[in-house]
Amino acid sequence: MTADDSFGRLDDDDYPAYTMGRAADMLGTTQAFLRALGKARLITPLRSEGGHRRYSRYQLRIAARARELVDQGTPIEAACRIVILEDQLEEAQRINAEHRRAAEPANPTAAA
Repeated sequence: MTADDSFGRLDDDDYPAYTMGRAADMLGTTQAFLRALGKARLITPLRSEGGHRRYSRYQLRIAARARELVDQGTPIEAACRIVILEDQLEEAQRINAEHRRAAEPANPTAAA
């Protein structure tokens, strides 16, 4: 779910990413909330060259969805599971649409 490489490192020049404090400010939440999302395995912070936690735009979008659910009274663990399932469903629908487009005849008038 993250844009990091296999070593969990982030090259600051390759991906726009935000420090934990900036990410929390952007979401209108606390750093503790971001840490809780990490413990629930929803988002794993990327690491910059200096070893600082950083969050990508994609991770912030995921965290914002979890924040909406938590604000509505959903427990954090359940909110994280919901967001993961929604993300998986979205990806499956995207892949399905790609396969359907690929299976369509190149010239629809020739098939008739």
